[in-house]
Amino acid sequence: MSYDFNDAQAQRMPAGELIPDGTFAKVRMTIRPGGVNGSVPMDAGLLKAAAESDAKMLDCEFTVVEGPCVRRKFWQNFTVAGGKLDDKGQSIAWNISKASFRAMVDSALGLDPKDMSDAAKAKRVLLGLKQLDGITFVARIMVEPASDPDKYHDQNRLANVVLPGDQQYAPIMKGETVEPEPINAKPRKPTKTAAGGNSPAWATEAAPAQGPQQQGGAAWSQQPPAAAPPQASPQPAANGPAWLNG
Repeated sequence: MSYDFNDAQAQRMPAGELIPDGTFAKVRMTIRPGGVNGSVPMDAGLLKAAAESDAKMLDCEFTVVEGPCVRRKFWQNFTVAGGKLDDKGQSIAWNISKASFRAMVDSALGLDPKDMSDAAKAKRVLLGLKQLDGITFVARIMVEPASDPDKYHDQNRLANVVLPGDQQYAPIMKGETVEPEPINAKPRKPTKTAAGGNSPAWATEAAPAQGPQQQGGAAWSQQPPAAAPPQASPQPAANGPAWLNG
């Protein structure tokens, strides 16, 4: 007797209830260390590397802290070095992530994005990416459709950071509920993988899902060129990130 598994249906990944598409909520970001060193001593072991490119990332967990979806979580990677480069030789994905991190700081501290006073600029200077751990800000959350619904489920992702001046910011900060504004995102394109020859299917590592913040390189691997630290004249807060100091 033998068991023929060829006609079995594809495995379905476990699914949890998703946060509704376009939900506005206050979230806290926690960084999950991946064992790869960043470019400053504070970030030792903080980053994560994958097997298929020279990029490094922050592996982030987001937890809703207030409202109807309180304690619900979602996860997302942010490239901080490596991947595709622009015409200036800079990581395209890092520039995208950098913009998101700045928006998180502005949202967390209630800073006007156009405020370029010395005091505001100083609050946007960090000693390391580690100081983003624990930041709480207002977010718009999306549902990212799976590239292959037969194998994978849809996932929640960060659509955008809600900033002071956005109409949803003040109500959310007051603990009020705001009507969702759905993103209605299209499914991601399936990731191309090389044929495994005679190897069993489980010998081929699947590429990680790419969220909206992973453009320009979502896979990670060995020792990419170190990302240059932000060049800024203001001095960072002496006793840690500004959102911990008030």
